[in-house]
Amino acid sequence: MILLEGPYVSDFLKQTIKEYRIPVIRNSFSAGVFAEEEQPTISVEEAVQRMKRNPEQLIYTNSENSIHWIEEHLSFTSLPGRINLFKNKVRFRELLRPLFPDYFFQSIPFGELAKTDVSGFSFPFIIKPAVGFFSMGVYKVDKTDEWPGIVEKITEEVKLVQDLYPKEVFDSTEFIAEASIEGTEYAIDCYYNAEGEPVILNIMKHLFSSDKDMSDRVYITSKEVISSNLEPMKHFLKEMGMIAGVQNFAAHVEVRIDNNGRIVPIEVNPMRFGGWCTTPDLAWHAHGFNIYDYFLSKKEPDWDQLLAEKDGEVFSVVVLDNSTGKEGADIRSFDYERLLKNFENPLELRRVDYKSYPLFGFVFGQTRSDQMDELFRILTSDLTEYIRL
Repeated sequence: MILLEGPYVSDFLKQTIKEYRIPVIRNSFSAGVFAEEEQPTISVEEAVQRMKRNPEQLIYTNSENSIHWIEEHLSFTSLPGRINLFKNKVRFRELLRPLFPDYFFQSIPFGELAKTDVSGFSFPFIIKPAVGFFSMGVYKVDKTDEWPGIVEKITEEVKLVQDLYPKEVFDSTEFIAEASIEGTEYAIDCYYNAEGEPVILNIMKHLFSSDKDMSDRVYITSKEVISSNLEPMKHFLKEMGMIAGVQNFAAHVEVRIDNNGRIVPIEVNPMRFGGWCTTPDLAWHAHGFNIYDYFLSKKEPDWDQLLAEKDGEVFSVVVLDNSTGKEGADIRSFDYERLLKNFENPLELRRVDYKSYPLFGFVFGQTRSDQMDELFRILTSDLTEYIRL
């Protein structure tokens, strides 16, 4: 089954639902995506009965906006508990304390950020919402005198985004200060099967413009990224899954590999893959298989076969977050055509209503591993060259 919610459903996900005849749970959002004659849906009652009849019934959601629905209708399952365990970063750190006993983290209420004395904290550290999404309100603090300015930025950002998502997705009432993990960052789309074994469906390297950059601008995947990380990531995911006790569960996992080769988790996004249909659709462009179907049909990718002829190829998803410093309401237009000219092989452009959300869209692209300048250029751009006021 699949539970659709806003803000976005890609054409690829819509096609997947139709092609594989995936049962869609009926709600107000799905009614706006599909006409009933186009895609039959199942009622809330039928969805609940399916979960009661079959404890191993799989359910996927494209958006964490559906968390409230899960809590309301599926309280008799383990899903609400698993969601809360992963979604709240303070609980998540407490869960993993046996694996990382020396890892620094501290919960701070939003109203006490300005009054908090951070001089005794371990520097550098990251400050972010305990329940957050899309790198909103996330900052790196290198020294004590940066703290007041960062608190001001967080306060302004919270005012802008707190009404965009439900509190189950973005909740500004509690923040977490935690150790900054030095190393290379990766995102993993995966699921845990009925035996609790992790099945990796994609691994992406998260590129940054500097050690202060906390944005989600560029993710890449390639034969090298997958093959060099597949086994250690699988081992880590199994270890984490055993502690959390998860089965029949999709997840988007973010980790860093530190300078000693240790995999340290950043966060786990439950019941879904990458937000806004980004990383799951990237897997189709890059590897040629449908990870929505692989999860719901309990399939496992044959990575040796999938990567056999992918030497030197790099596939990316570029998140065009509004980093211009201008409000979306003040921007008359964004020059998407000019933007695309900066990519060697743009595979797909997805435009977003930037007056409603703080991003202009997404670009999926393909390039060669020795020609990645285009990605580093867009990584450092504030995108002002593409807007008209």
